[in-house]
Amino acid sequence: MHFSPRSLCASILAILASFTPGIAMADCPSVLDFSKRQLAGKEPVNLCATYAGKVLLVVNTASRCGFTPQFEALEALHQRLEQRGFAVLGFPSNDFWGQDPGTEEEIAEFCRMTYGVKFPMFEKTHAAKAKADPFYRALAAAAGEYPQWNFHKYLIDRSGKVVGSFGSRTRPDDPALLKQIETLLSQ
Repeated sequence: MHFSPRSLCASILAILASFTPGIAMADCPSVLDFSKRQLAGKEPVNLCATYAGKVLLVVNTASRCGFTPQFEALEALHQRLEQRGFAVLGFPSNDFWGQDPGTEEEIAEFCRMTYGVKFPMFEKTHAAKAKADPFYRALAAAAGEYPQWNFHKYLIDRSGKVVGSFGSRTRPDDPALLKQIETLLSQ
């Protein structure tokens, strides 16, 4: 029996998705029904197959912004809650005053060396309404708002529903945000 690389990949994704509690590939929530490359990576990651069933905090990041120190708190939050089914997903964007102009390799090195970022970071992505990537259009449609600046946060529950949208000034260790995350993790 011979499998093409495409059919083999689809089969593997379907098998992986079958191990995700409560969500099959056919039932992928629309906000996770995207494939994105990891930062400076080559192969796309299917967000549904990888993150369905987890509580997610999706953040548009920038390396040269006044909010850039939030990387430290985002990493701490990811490390503290990862074993409970939580993940921070970072998407560098150069949309707001050109505050992430570097290459993906430069951004990856900066995040790792300056803030010890280990949470998943993905390809440079347009988040602002004028040029929004389809992933960010889906997030904005579900939340009712687009990011107005860097470090906007979308909170997604285990079923893939966007349940919160937080502006840049909301820090990752904000008590109200943490309470909502804890509530979602306990469900």
